[in-house]
Amino acid sequence: MNVTRAQGAVVPCRACLSGEDLDWLGGRSVSLALDLPTTAGLRPPGARSPAAPGSDGGAGSWPEEVWAFLRQRLSGLGPRPPAVTVRSDAPAASGLSSSTALIVALFRAFTDACAPGAVTVRTLAQWAYEFEFAIFNGGGMDHLAVIAGGALLLQGRPSGLPDIRERVEFPSEWAVLVVDSATRKDTSDHIRSVRAQLAAGDPRLATYLVRTDAASAAVWEAVHRRDLGALGAAMGEAHAAMRDLQEMSTPLLEELRGLALRAAGLPLKLSGAGGGGALVGVCAAAEQEELAGRLRRAFGPAHPRVRVIPTRAAAGLAPELARLAPVGRAEAP
Repeated sequence: MNVTRAQGAVVPCRACLSGEDLDWLGGRSVSLALDLPTTAGLRPPGARSPAAPGSDGGAGSWPEEVWAFLRQRLSGLGPRPPAVTVRSDAPAASGLSSSTALIVALFRAFTDACAPGAVTVRTLAQWAYEFEFAIFNGGGMDHLAVIAGGALLLQGRPSGLPDIRERVEFPSEWAVLVVDSATRKDTSDHIRSVRAQLAAGDPRLATYLVRTDAASAAVWEAVHRRDLGALGAAMGEAHAAMRDLQEMSTPLLEELRGLALRAAGLPLKLSGAGGGGALVGVCAAAEQEELAGRLRRAFGPAHPRVRVIPTRAAAGLAPELARLAPVGRAEAP
């Protein structure tokens, strides 16, 4: 293995507009890649580590663990991964899949540098899913969302990656406001709890699946029709099902949603399962900065740590993934 020049990968994060847990429960979900990227850059041998604080982007032990996974599948890799510098614009532990973006970026950076051309984009998605599933036991929405990018309508499956039913470019006249609540989201207990509900045949979970699948259909129709009002209403229904049936929201998040609606008329939806994390809202691009200012003024007095982050939809690491058939199935490398 010889890395002679700096290489790397840039991967967006994602918001879930509807369908938390449906990527593995079955049913439809809608994801949107956001232009809050995570970058994993490899440094040539002997290069000095950047002195900037936080330059590892919270990478922790992920580079070593991803490298160990790859060594079991690709020949010729050495015992230690190349030196890597990671940066992320996405708030951590916020339900925007910053951890998946990091994992995918590491997989792409390592394979491009050390086994160029050996790992197809479908295999990349499958391996990243398998790696993360072994740790968190969740679904594959996030991996497809950050790789294919744009807006995706996914069909969940009990095991393996979901299928991409359709991918579209998000309307260019729309923008996204992310409200980072500054409270961390942890899905590990949530996933165990929902799997226990599923095993027990919990009727509330069955109701959640039906309501959220219908909300996902309404979200997707609104995107196709470019109907911003209908999109906000459908995202609100998805949030209500999360809150009322699966207790994914918190009093703080509900307070922030109420403030946003009163101050800016902006419906917000929690992105990602578990408690805490970020809320997302879609608005007209021409109004994004004005609405962001209103939200900051509304949140500031009582919630000074809450951040409002304007962003836009993003292309994925490899949008061609959505054109491959059958999407959601990966061939051996």
